[in-house]
Amino acid sequence: MKPLIPFYNPTISYEDNYAKGPFGLFADLDKAEQVSTKPSKFLNVEVNLPFGQPAGPLLNANYIKAAFAYGFDLCVYKTVRTKLHKCHPLPNVLSVHPKGKLTCNLDTVLADTNYSQPLSITNSFGVPSFAPDIWQPDMADAVKAAGIGQCVIGSFQGTQGNGAIEQDYALAAKLVRETNAPILEANLSCPNEGASKLLCFDVDRVERIVNEIKNAVPDRPLILKLAYFPDDERIVSLLTRVGKIIDGLSAINTLSAKPVDANGHPALGENRKEGGICGDAIRWAGLDMVSRLNKYRKQMDLKFAIIGVGGVSNSEHYHQFINNGADAVMSATGAMWNPLLAIEIKKSL
Repeated sequence: MKPLIPFYNPTISYEDNYAKGPFGLFADLDKAEQVSTKPSKFLNVEVNLPFGQPAGPLLNANYIKAAFAYGFDLCVYKTVRTKLHKCHPLPNVLSVHPKGKLTCNLDTVLADTNYSQPLSITNSFGVPSFAPDIWQPDMADAVKAAGIGQCVIGSFQGTQGNGAIEQDYALAAKLVRETNAPILEANLSCPNEGASKLLCFDVDRVERIVNEIKNAVPDRPLILKLAYFPDDERIVSLLTRVGKIIDGLSAINTLSAKPVDANGHPALGENRKEGGICGDAIRWAGLDMVSRLNKYRKQMDLKFAIIGVGGVSNSEHYHQFINNGADAVMSATGAMWNPLLAIEIKKSL
């Protein structure tokens, strides 16, 4: 079987992908096959299968409509902000070739354009966003496109320098709520002051952000997107503070590494020596994080949903995440290079 064309084209800019994409099978919705499943409940919605795509690959309503057509029933609209935020220049996506699994110790990895399976890639965009006057009507269009048993999740984040970060998160949540998105997701897996500090590790600030969001939008379930937590202490601390307030946790985003070219130079450019890595090399971390969240959810008698993300590229991976305690599973890299992934998983049930 010849490899499928990714629905996001890594050789052209983010802006061109936004305007011209999606590509491959996602541009040909007549090929989509409908596979019936036994519906289940995820948070406040009924879904055909609790599987979909996380924040990242689905840039706008055109991408989400295609993902729905191909059976991805939980679709996260790419993270938005309260004002325009430009994308990093190319390259954004490169194939990386770690020796085995990636560690969480900022490994140096070879990066090139040889997108071979099992695939791991850089994810270096800087969380771009159009201004709300562009993304709000488009997200509303995506929300309306959901079929029976399908759902759009609106992802958002605050921006440093827009006043108090807690208030900017709350404003972003309100703007997403105005699109009628039934579920909200706050991205906390982005760098805080300095790339080594992730916002989700700053538990005091997370608690303030969550309270501001819940005060601003009390009538929507709230998911928090998390990075990989190397130690359990931080997980327990986070759950102690917000475990009863939030409705879901999505883990993981990426693992950071130092991508280099064949000559050992920074593959993303001198200004970006580090980048987030997605795909096959981080699946161990996603599975591990889901297991630990599930363990403490039981121990602390909490009720939040767990969304497992990281390196899912076949039906076996989906079942591994479910068995580890995930209530839903999402795939970014795996889905980008195999738009038939949701159909394959449904056929495996």
